[in-house]
Amino acid sequence: LIYNRVFRDSICFEGEEMKPALRLLILFVFSIVFNPAMPKVRAEPLPLKRVVELAIRHSTVTGATAADEQRAFASYHEARNQYIPQVVAGAGLGASWGFPLSLEGAAPSIFNLNTQSALLNPSLRQFVKAARQEWQASSIRTKDQRNQVIQDAVLNYAELSKWEGLLNHLREQQGDAQKAEQIVEQRIREGVDSSLARSKAQLVTARVRLHLAQALGAIDVLRSQLAHMTGLPAASIETVAESMPALPELKQEEDLASEAAQSSPAVQAAEMRAAAQNLKARAEHRAMLPSIDFAAQYAVLSKYNNYFEFYKRFERNNATVGVAIRFPFLNPSQHARAAAADADAAKAKSDAQAAKNQASEQTLKLQRSVEQLAAFQQVSQLEYEVAQANANALQVRLDAGTASFHDLEDARDQANERFNALQDANFEVERARIALLRATGELENWVGVGK
Repeated sequence: LIYNRVFRDSICFEGEEMKPALRLLILFVFSIVFNPAMPKVRAEPLPLKRVVELAIRHSTVTGATAADEQRAFASYHEARNQYIPQVVAGAGLGASWGFPLSLEGAAPSIFNLNTQSALLNPSLRQFVKAARQEWQASSIRTKDQRNQVIQDAVLNYAELSKWEGLLNHLREQQGDAQKAEQIVEQRIREGVDSSLARSKAQLVTARVRLHLAQALGAIDVLRSQLAHMTGLPAASIETVAESMPALPELKQEEDLASEAAQSSPAVQAAEMRAAAQNLKARAEHRAMLPSIDFAAQYAVLSKYNNYFEFYKRFERNNATVGVAIRFPFLNPSQHARAAAADADAAKAKSDAQAAKNQASEQTLKLQRSVEQLAAFQQVSQLEYEVAQANANALQVRLDAGTASFHDLEDARDQANERFNALQDANFEVERARIALLRATGELENWVGVGK
């Protein structure tokens, strides 16, 4: 039909019918595109480790931090390579009237070669050390961003696994609620129940429908996020609950706060930035010390620049090799620059201490919250077991004729709510434990990805 309406009537060559070969090709393409029997993108089980590896590989955050690290490495080489002689070749061609003046600080020449490098420079030595510290800090920031990507991928995967596991249970709840609503309608027609019972049954069904909509919406959002992180189609992502490693045992008496303050990449990066600022301040102060540079120059002079007229002896090939010695003794601007560098160093030191305190406090909060969430998880587990046992007991009593249908439905509804709350409690404990693993530097080892 599409072929007849679109191609056969509109795509003709100078009023002629379409060639048979082209007509067959278009029919073949349309049969593929519009064939309802064509296979769709199917979800395949995707283990956690694979998701994390893909997230690290496709992350734009790690790519940006890697670029920052490369830039810091280049800056370090830029400072260090000032000790390597820099060679510049060129020419200073020009006509002379009267005494041959200089062109850009050198005599006019047909060809010249200049080289210069630092030989003894206390200030430059400290700047090189500071650039190296900045490079190392950038490397640690890259590791910190990598851990952030791993944590985001693991949490999205864990939450998606929770909702996927809960989805079938919610659908069963929806089927049971719809059956109960039909039974209530029948009892109302028989004059056994009132319209209030219908409203209660509809409320249960609506509540299950709400939970189901939340689950489906969360699954779509989490799959989309994982798709952006991994580069995989969202419809092809399906979690494998068994691929989540068991969380290590946590002892509340362990001093995880001190451990996190020592191993946190954010703290280490802040400390290295403080060290780099301190080295820069020392470099600014040492800029007022004597320095020695190596310098050499070779030039081939021309005969038309009046050298014969003003010099007793003229040589076309000339060379100078030596050192340039500087003794700075009066430089108020450099004194002010050094004072500003001292202030920056003091600020960086305070920032490093603040980062250390923050890492320690956050880790302690996580450690205590894990304990609280574990207690809440136990309460939720016991509440679910009690509610399920009550529902089972009422089912037995209903079969024996000693309990009402509405009592059983209320008990089932309560058990279902307790089950949903238990799944949320399990995930909150898992979330806090994963955040604690990152704070203590154990997240990569727990997931099992290479560095």
